[in-house]
Amino acid sequence: MANAAAHIRGIAANRCQFTLQALQVFFVGLVIGMERAVLPTLAHEFGVAPGAFLFLASFVLSFGLVKGALNLVAGGLADRFGRKPVLIAGWIAAIPIPLLIWAAPNWWWIVIANVFLGISQGFTWTMTVTSQIDLAGSHQRGLAVGINEATGYVAVGLAGACAALLAEAVGARDALLIFGMATIGLAFATITRVRDTLAWVKAEHAEAGAGASQDHTLTLGAIFVRISLRDRVGRAICQGGVVNKIADTLVWVMFPLFFKARGAKLVEIGWLTGTYAMVWGVSQLWTGHLGDRVGRRAPVIAGFFLLAAGIAITAAGRDASLWLPGAIVMGIGMALLYPNLIAAMSDQAAPLIRGKALGTYRYWRDTGYALGAVALGLIAQFAHATLPALWISAVLVAGSGLWLMRDLPRPRSPVRDRD
Repeated sequence: MANAAAHIRGIAANRCQFTLQALQVFFVGLVIGMERAVLPTLAHEFGVAPGAFLFLASFVLSFGLVKGALNLVAGGLADRFGRKPVLIAGWIAAIPIPLLIWAAPNWWWIVIANVFLGISQGFTWTMTVTSQIDLAGSHQRGLAVGINEATGYVAVGLAGACAALLAEAVGARDALLIFGMATIGLAFATITRVRDTLAWVKAEHAEAGAGASQDHTLTLGAIFVRISLRDRVGRAICQGGVVNKIADTLVWVMFPLFFKARGAKLVEIGWLTGTYAMVWGVSQLWTGHLGDRVGRRAPVIAGFFLLAAGIAITAAGRDASLWLPGAIVMGIGMALLYPNLIAAMSDQAAPLIRGKALGTYRYWRDTGYALGAVALGLIAQFAHATLPALWISAVLVAGSGLWLMRDLPRPRSPVRDRD
C-alpha cells in the first residue's frame, strides 16, 4: 500500500500536475482552433474552386480518419508505456503542421498537414484527458473531464478568433505559421515538468485488491469489439460520440461557408465560430461536475436536444441576430453532452484498461469528423448549398439523443475516493 499512499487520487491533492495537464491541453486547443475560421473561408487561396464542398471538406476527412485511429493506438500505448511518452510524440508530430500550411502550393498540402494534425491531436489530447482522469477521484471524473475539455475548447475558440484577426493583418499563411510555431514552442517549454500518471493507475488498481476486474488481461481488440458492438451502453455512448463530431464538422466546414454566403466577413465568422467553442469550453467547468452529482444520463440527453436546437436556430437565421444565439445554444448543448459522454465511458472501465476504453470511444467519436466531412460535403455538393446540411444535421443530432435516452443507464450513487 506504500505505492497507493504516495499516489493519492483527487484534484486538490494533485493540483500542480493537474494544472500542468490543463496547460498542455490549452496549447492543444490552440493548434486545432487556429484553422477553423481561416482555412474554409480562404480555401480559394489554395486552389479550391467555389462550390467544391466535398474537396474542401477533405482536410477534415484526413484529420478525422487519422485522429480516430490514433486515439485507439494512443490508448493502448499509454496503458503499456505510460502517458508522457505518448504526449511528447504528439507534440513532435505537430511541428510540420504550420510549416506545411505556410508552404502549401495547393489544397492537398493542407490535407497532408491535417494528417499530422490528426496524429498530434490523437496523442496529445487523449493523453491529457486520460492523465487528468487518472489523477482525479472516481467521484470527480466528470469534473476532471469538464476542466480538460473547457480548457481545450476555450483555446479553440480564442485561437479561431485571434487567427482570423492575425490573418486579416498579415495574411493566412504567415498568421498560421507564427501562431502555430509559437504554440508548439510553448508546449515543449512546459512539458518537462509533467509527470507520467501511470503510477496513479497502478496504485488505484492495487487499492481495488482482490475485487479488481480482470479486464486488464483482455487485448485491445477484445476490448474494442466489446465496447463497440456487444455492450449496449458502450455502443450507445460510441454512436453519441460519432454524431456530436458530425455536428462539430458542420461548424468547422459548413458554418464559415454558410455565413460567408450571407455576407459575413472573416472576423465576424471567427467570432461566431469562436463563440460556440468558448461557450462550449467555459460551460464544461460546471457541466462535467453536474454529471458527477446527478449522473451522466440527464446532461447527455439534454445536451443533444439543445445542440439540435442550436443548429436549427442557426439554419433559420439570416444574420448574426439569430446566428449568435444559435452558437450559444449549441455551445451549451455540447458542454452538457461532451464531458459526460467521456466520463460515462470512464465509469464503465476498470483502471488498467482505462486508456484502451477511452481510446475506443475516442476512435469512434473522432471518426465522426471523417463521416461528417464525407456526408456533409456530399449533401452540400448535390444541393449546391450548405443549408440542407444544417437541417439534416439537426435531425441526426436529435435522433442520437433519442437513442441515448433509451440505452444510457439511470444514475446510481457514486463511490467516493479521498481528495
